[in-house]
Amino acid sequence: MTTTTTAPRGAEPTGSAAPAGRWLEDWRPEDEGFWRRTGARVARRNLLVSVLSEHIGFSVWSLWSVFVLFLTPAYGISADPKHAAAEKFLLTTLPTALGAGVRLPYTFAVTKFGGRNWTIVSASLLLIPTTAAAFLFKPGVSYGTLLVLAALAGVGGGNFASSMTNINSFYPQRLKGRALGLNAGGGNLGVAVVQLVGLAVLATAGKGHPRVLLGIYIPLIVLAALAATLWMDNIAHVRNEKRAMRDACHDPHTWIISLLYIGTFGSFIGFGFAFGQVLQGQFGSHFLTAGKVDPVKIAYLTFLGPLVGSLIRPVGGWLADHIGGARTTVWSFAAMAAFAAVVLVASREKSLPLFYVGFIALFVLSGIGNGATYKMIPAIFRAKSHAAMRSGGATQGSAATQDGAAVHDGAEPDVAERESRRLANAVIGIAGAIGAFGGVLVNIAFRQAFLSNGSGDAAYIGFIAYYLGCVALTWIVYLRPSQRRLPGI
Repeated sequence: MTTTTTAPRGAEPTGSAAPAGRWLEDWRPEDEGFWRRTGARVARRNLLVSVLSEHIGFSVWSLWSVFVLFLTPAYGISADPKHAAAEKFLLTTLPTALGAGVRLPYTFAVTKFGGRNWTIVSASLLLIPTTAAAFLFKPGVSYGTLLVLAALAGVGGGNFASSMTNINSFYPQRLKGRALGLNAGGGNLGVAVVQLVGLAVLATAGKGHPRVLLGIYIPLIVLAALAATLWMDNIAHVRNEKRAMRDACHDPHTWIISLLYIGTFGSFIGFGFAFGQVLQGQFGSHFLTAGKVDPVKIAYLTFLGPLVGSLIRPVGGWLADHIGGARTTVWSFAAMAAFAAVVLVASREKSLPLFYVGFIALFVLSGIGNGATYKMIPAIFRAKSHAAMRSGGATQGSAATQDGAAVHDGAEPDVAERESRRLANAVIGIAGAIGAFGGVLVNIAFRQAFLSNGSGDAAYIGFIAYYLGCVALTWIVYLRPSQRRLPGI
């Protein structure tokens, strides 16, 4: 039975469903009878609200990918084109970096406060960067103030980690790929949507009124916090997970997955933030109005990459459910290396159509890789926990169950399930944080490439090398026949 209570953790359930604090004391998604009776309905309700909150978080995180296209010397930007490009890349690097940094504490927050409770808080925190920008982002502002405002937007990047950790606990293993893919894809879609909304606002209100965008998102933030208050739940046993982050850090799979996620999500978010600036820097002559580069024309093209990359992410989870996360991941990286080479050729040949097609393909493939790589996390730790139960001991990184006891021979299957969720939730936070830092590296690579050569060619060569390295790593660890110790990955 699924019990919802407003009592403090550890108290007897009261049966009340008041929104002050809802706790699910009994949650067994792997029990098919439980799942059919109540689990699927409750999980679906929490997933929908989680997608809304995470979506708005991504939009706030990505605000400066829109704003930088319209910055002029009136906003404290250098009049020299080369230095202006470097300054704008820094403005998109800062929110990416802060977003990566807050993902680890956001993951802890789910186990500390409960998934529903933290969703309310994390959604409300989005009011800080939006209201600050609403007051301060205007002509005459200093570049230093712009840096602070851009950094504050990074708080939106943390919502992903807490949302994914929370939703991972709601769904059974057989449905995790699809559920995590939908949750992450709906969130990632915020990158494209904020660019579309920005385009609509700037095309109607004009280039001098980018703050109208903030007037749209502030009410949506309030709506997301209210929806979490009314319709989400906390899972009681998730709050009691002990030493999960420490144990996960001792497991080599944590760091392998993190390296892979740098290549998938790091590419997606890094390209999403930088794509408009790259088009402006390399193909500005194609977007002229009255002899000047028109950022609105560029904005017409930039939203499509994040849009298709977000929409395709659930497909990566679905493919991982059916053919395996490792197989989907390795083919995604191989194709990403190929299309990064296409982008490099197009850059050198100054072919905008080929460049654009190659970049859109990179967004699509990074989206598929995102879904597949994240599906590998619960699959890896479920396989390790069940193997430990069968062998009579805990595998490395799985030395403690939720209650601190070793997984032992003869233990109940739900103990192994709980152990796998405990570690998977921690790894979702770690990999999410490190993967987001990959977006920082993408922006730094572009910044340095443009400062040195006026193009992104050096960055594209680095991306190709990294993707090929990820192909080799995935095959060696998870697909090489002699290494297939973890079935179902």
